[in-house]
Amino acid sequence: MPDGSAYSLAETAPSGVAVVTFGCRLNACESQAIRERAAADGLTDTVVFNTCAVTGEAVRQARQAIRKARRDRPGSRLVVTGCAAQIDPAAFAAMAEVDLVLGNAEKSAPGALQAGTLRVRVGDIMTVRETATAPAAAFTGRARAYVEIQNGCDHRCTFCVIPFGRGNARSTPAPGVVDRVRVLAASGVAEVVLTGVDLTSWGADLPGRPTLGDLVGKILAGAPTLPRLRLSSIDAAEIDADLLALMARESRLAPHLHLSLQSGDDLILKRMKRRHSRAQALALIEAVRQARPQTAFGADFIAGFPTESDAAFENTLAFVAEAGLAFLHVFPFSPRPGTPAARMPQLPRDVVRERAARLRAAGDAALDRWLSSQLGRRVVALVERPGRARAEDFTEVVFEGDAPCGGLIVGVVSGHDGKRALLQDWERALTN
Repeated sequence: MPDGSAYSLAETAPSGVAVVTFGCRLNACESQAIRERAAADGLTDTVVFNTCAVTGEAVRQARQAIRKARRDRPGSRLVVTGCAAQIDPAAFAAMAEVDLVLGNAEKSAPGALQAGTLRVRVGDIMTVRETATAPAAAFTGRARAYVEIQNGCDHRCTFCVIPFGRGNARSTPAPGVVDRVRVLAASGVAEVVLTGVDLTSWGADLPGRPTLGDLVGKILAGAPTLPRLRLSSIDAAEIDADLLALMARESRLAPHLHLSLQSGDDLILKRMKRRHSRAQALALIEAVRQARPQTAFGADFIAGFPTESDAAFENTLAFVAEAGLAFLHVFPFSPRPGTPAARMPQLPRDVVRERAARLRAAGDAALDRWLSSQLGRRVVALVERPGRARAEDFTEVVFEGDAPCGGLIVGVVSGHDGKRALLQDWERALTN
């Protein structure tokens, strides 16, 4: 499952181009490609909405933002693209505020954002066999850079519409990925995040069926000046042997994994059509910890999945502590039209909301435990904005003083407030 449904508006002058990004890190990566394409095409006075379809709330937020943009910028062209636009182009075309609807395969093509004779340009995503070319330049104003290595998904989890927005799984060949990371490292980027819809499927469609571990090894060898490489969300069903070995020996590979778990109950996992059991997820976490003891784990969970009993939900709550998770991303179940889960017996919405709140509270307690375990540790952190940075394990840290965004600082964790660690007596890291 992608990473979220929040959005941010890139502020620009009224005559410029703004890109509003909803959802996952892959969307953030592709939004940069959209910005670069808009600049190359000489676009002006345009707002592009790169939408998410992972929940009904994400779609609602997109529609709300479109209406607000029309009020705020009445003369601007409004372009809608992304997963929600790919899955239901007619719904956005029916909005009077919208000037153009683009599919996921069309959104970064030369001239795609310009006016044409067709108001809706959305192709069959299932016929797409290549990944888009990701930009090689660092993202302006961002602390880290994202590189798309994979798109689409061949799995059909019963709750998920994303394959219908992204198409089948397809990989970017290793040489292109390594070249892009090398360019980013040479430009001074301290952290690169590999992103995609189903990262662990990388390579399955390439000659020789290389693995994600193969790619990570090539990146680290081919970009020796890159201080830090991070993986975005991965499937809990598998980590290949090469990747596990790299976790053990490569300090530049961030000791942090965000797992697409969704539930801690075996029956619910089966009804979700997930590819792992509770025991398999715990075994994977333990194997990584054996290889890299200080690895921090985040996880996605769905609260209130159809037919989820009280006992099944308690199993998920117990999993959080049993697995020693640090960061939780909780989704209240949202029935997506056309998915098998939408046809299953639904739980009352107040039950879904209550379980989501309890799961988030368990996440808060898990983060507090993790932060307490970090006291006295020396960490290297990437500065994201004034006074805020992220450690190698993705722990957010606060610090006093000035340090440049995108730079690395090193210090000792001296305390925490339940949300962030406090870094005292820090200094610039020698690796940056």
